[in-house]
Amino acid sequence: MKRCLSAIAVVTSLCFGFAPASVAATATVSVGSAFLAFTPATTNINVGDRVIWVWGGTFHSTTSGTVSGTVATPNGLWESGLITTTPHSFTNTFNSAGTFPYYCSFHFNSGMKGTVIVTAPNSSPTVSITNPVNNAVFAASANVTIQASAADSDGSVTNVQFLVGSTVLANSAIAPFAAVTNNLAPGAYTLFAIAADNNGAKATNSVAINVVTALAPAISGPQSSPPANLQFTYAANIGLRYVVERSAELASTSWTPVITNTAISNPQSFVDTNATNNPGFYRVRLLPNP
Repeated sequence: MKRCLSAIAVVTSLCFGFAPASVAATATVSVGSAFLAFTPATTNINVGDRVIWVWGGTFHSTTSGTVSGTVATPNGLWESGLITTTPHSFTNTFNSAGTFPYYCSFHFNSGMKGTVIVTAPNSSPTVSITNPVNNAVFAASANVTIQASAADSDGSVTNVQFLVGSTVLANSAIAPFAAVTNNLAPGAYTLFAIAADNNGAKATNSVAINVVTALAPAISGPQSSPPANLQFTYAANIGLRYVVERSAELASTSWTPVITNTAISNPQSFVDTNATNNPGFYRVRLLPNP
């Protein structure tokens, strides 16, 4: 039985991620300080904020509801009651977005009305690097395609910025969001994707990658166990992808893949359980970076 062995080589690449917070606020409305008026008449707050009405005059109320002509209709969301003595204050917390009208139950016919406009706070976008996976390994020098998915539940994603460490690689304004690194040298890298929405909120995701100097996949220790087994080891970088190929002729342009795998050790073991007594040649190639 005759078996011959030869070796050939190839390469490796990269991946990475983070997020924000809000605090409830208080808005103050003066009741009757400017005679028959709420000051300010319109108050703008966010969901979760509160309004505190402070009496500057007597015989006034803050009553949630609407006024149509000479008819006032309360809706029961809040009611201070008619206040006849000062100092006095009344507070209501607004836990949902919307426009909330109110009036003074004693002076609504004189135009003493107000409005609270409650806005839902901006939600941050979401971003996730979809390629490469975290802790991916690439062969130097590596051109790595970084891809990310990004979305915004209450607006739109206006930009995804890609960084290698602290270095800005590219900005992508429309999906699909992607960028390509340029010839990364051997080393450990962190890749970032930072998504921004139409209100300026941001979110970050990151992955780690390693770029290595590829070893020549030299074959060693071939052993045969007739009639059908052949085994050997070859030098490999853990995390890089290799293909073992077989041909009946060393000079053949037609090599048949036997197995493709990602190396989990160095050296990496290979066993062909379908070897024959016919002459066979094997080679190992490092596959290109994904």
